Parts: sequence; structure tokens; C-alpha cells
Amino acid sequence: MVRDMTEGRPLKLILSFFFPLLIGNLFQQMYNMADSIIVGQFIGKGALAAVGATGSFNFLVLGFALGLCGGLCIPVSQRFGAGDMYGMRRALVSAIYITLGVTVVVTAAMLVFTRPMLRLMRTPEDIFEQSYDYIIVIFGGTFATLLYNLPAGLLRALGDSKTPLLFLIVASLLNIVLDLLFILAFGMGVEGAAWATVIAQAVSGLLCVRYIARHFPVLRPQRDEWKFDPQSARVGLAIGLPMGLQFSLTAVGSVVLQSAVNTLGSDAVASVTSGSKVQMIVTQPMEALGATMATYCGQNLGAQRLDRIRWGLRTSLLLGAAYTALAMLVTMTLGTTIALLFIKPEEVQILQNIDQFLHGNAMGFVLLMTLLVLRNSLQGLGYSMSAMLAGIFEMVARALVAFAFVGALGYAAVCYANPLAWLFACILLVPMMCVRLRQLGRRYPASPAAGQK
Repeated sequence: MVRDMTEGRPLKLILSFFFPLLIGNLFQQMYNMADSIIVGQFIGKGALAAVGATGSFNFLVLGFALGLCGGLCIPVSQRFGAGDMYGMRRALVSAIYITLGVTVVVTAAMLVFTRPMLRLMRTPEDIFEQSYDYIIVIFGGTFATLLYNLPAGLLRALGDSKTPLLFLIVASLLNIVLDLLFILAFGMGVEGAAWATVIAQAVSGLLCVRYIARHFPVLRPQRDEWKFDPQSARVGLAIGLPMGLQFSLTAVGSVVLQSAVNTLGSDAVASVTSGSKVQMIVTQPMEALGATMATYCGQNLGAQRLDRIRWGLRTSLLLGAAYTALAMLVTMTLGTTIALLFIKPEEVQILQNIDQFLHGNAMGFVLLMTLLVLRNSLQGLGYSMSAMLAGIFEMVARALVAFAFVGALGYAAVCYANPLAWLFACILLVPMMCVRLRQLGRRYPASPAAGQK
């Protein structure tokens, strides 16, 4: 269902888009965590650490591709908000061609550089081969990741957050079934978990493409529209490349930090892996709220509704602040209980480490919420470079902890690396958003009063 977010009360529109997206994000996390849960419970903490040791590297590579895809969908959202269906389809075609090229380049590069990169990250020897077996399959299946994320992003650009959710549910359930089949029945170990992920992503992507072809004629390019349009490609890349680089720059800091964690041993790796999984569950509403604002701001920019953009920002920040208090309470009181999904109860020291990690991170949740809302809003407004600069600030903060504090303070320093990174990003994003809104105010001085349209 196409949803025009340039009409109606922002609160209602934001919530109606937010909830399907939130459910989808939770299923996405279930999809991602199935590997960790089944690996941790049925193979052991070493295998869990092996999967966890690749997380930041995975985000470094696929995060760039996914950020690029998200950026390529923003011109689609803006053209839809402006009522320019021809321009919207030209932007879509450019997104397809660019995504195909990125898929080929990323897959080829990672088949060559994965093993040296794991060495560079100082992956512990006792889990090195398992880490390689897992991540090389994931990188080989880059096509499957993008096959789902590009069409899902296009649907969300048109205000449809429900349809991608349905296919994500299918993929999540299929991933769990395949995990159990490959690991328990076929004894494939961590490699089996990776194959389950790739196959499930490919299935969800094919279903999404088929649905668009049958039910969204507005997204179906005509024969003459399939010709490559350099101008549309430049516009898409101008937004998509900074978004992809922003993900990668954030991930560079995570890779550096992961390298420092790896020097503390496989138990520390397992602790951070499990704690990060718990945190991702709790913070999904913040992620969904940020993604909602990217579409909301993109459509309203296309309609030149600066008043609605401001109103939506105030609404989303208030909603986010209310949830942040709940997230902190849940994380601090129930975090280690949730971590039992990944770690067996007898691993007492690891559970204590997880509790320390979660308490440190929870103290910075208000910063994370602010970061996600403002960064996604800036991306929706087309200011991807500003979001990328925030990624640089995050990278610097995590690298600072890795180089200056982990060696001296050990595991305790890791527990406060994320809040420091979020603080650095917000120091840039808050004034940047104020500046960008003033610039848009000069560009669209005659924007009508909020709620009139």
C-alpha cells in the first residue's frame, strides 16, 4: 500500500509507518540472531565467538552496500512526494544498475581480502577458521542481501512498510528452520548458519521483487525508461555514496574496537557479541523511528513542506525520549536474562561481563536515539554528507577507546566505547540539523502552515 506522508497529522502518519517497520526490524533481528542463538546453544561459546568476531567486518562491507541502497531510494521518495512518477522510475532504474555493479565489486573483493582482513583484526587463533568459514559464505551471498534490501527500500520510499515486513517474517522463519537443519541434521557448523542466512535472504528478495512486479505498476519502468540516465545516477550517488560511506566509517571504528576486543580473548569476544545482540533487540524501536523519519522527511521535502518536517522532528524526538526511559530500565534489569538466549547459565563470568557491557551502553541510549532520528532525517532531506561526517566522529571515538584505553583498562573500556561514539556524533548532528533547517527555510519561505495539506 502506497502511503502519502505529506498529508494528515504527522503523529498518526509516523506511528502508522513506524509500527510495521518496528515489527520488521524485530524480525530482522530474529533473523540475524537465529545464527547466534543456535550456534551458541548447540555448538558452543567458541562458535558463538567466531560468528561475533566477524560482526564489525560484516558491517564494514555490507553496511556500505546497504547504506548505498538506502540512499538510492531517497530520490525515489522525494520524486514520489513531488508527484513526479517519471522521475521516480528513472531514479529506480539508476538504483538497480548501481546496485548490480556494487554487488559484483563487493563479492569479488571480499573473496580475495577476507582472510587477510581477519588476520589484521587479530582474530583469536582458536576461532579463526570458524570465523572465516562463516563470513566468506555471507560475503559470497552479497547478491541475496541486496536482492531483498533494494526492493524493500523502494516500497518503504512509497510509504509501504507492511509488505517488506511480511516477506521478512517468511525469511526469518525459513532462516531458523534452515539453521536447525544445517547445524543439527547435517552437522555443517557455523558454515551451515551462514548458508541458512543467504538462502533465506534470497527467498525474501525474490518474493519482494515478484510482489512489486504484480502489485506496484507505478514502480514498473517502461521500455524507454530502462535506458541508463547519467543525471539520475549522479543524484542517486550524491546521496547514496555518503550514506554508504557513513555506514563504513562507523564500521571502521567498530572494526578497530573489535580488534582490541579480540586481544582480550574469545571469552571477551563472546561477551561483547551477546551483549550487542541484547542491545540490538532493545534499541530496535529507535532504529525504526529513525528509518521512519527518513521516508517522512524525504516525501515532505519533495512536497516542499518544511513546516511538516519540523513538526515531525519534534514529534519523533518526544516519542524517542519516552521510549528511551523504558529501554534503559529493561536493559539494566533484564539484560542478562535475555542474554541466556545466547550463553548457557554456567558461563558465569561471561554473563557478568555482559551485564557490565549493557549497563555502560544503556547510559547512552538517549544519545543513540537522538543520533538515529537526526541522522536519518538529514539523509531523507538529501544531506547525506552531514550524516557521513557524524559517522567520522563515531569512528574517531571508537578508535580512541581501542588505542588509548583498552590496553590500560581492559574490558571495562569496551563497555563505554559506544556511548562515547554516540556523544561525538550528536555534538555534530544537533547543530547541523539546526543549520540545515534554516537553509531549507530560506529555500522554501512560503511553506504553508502545518496540517493544512
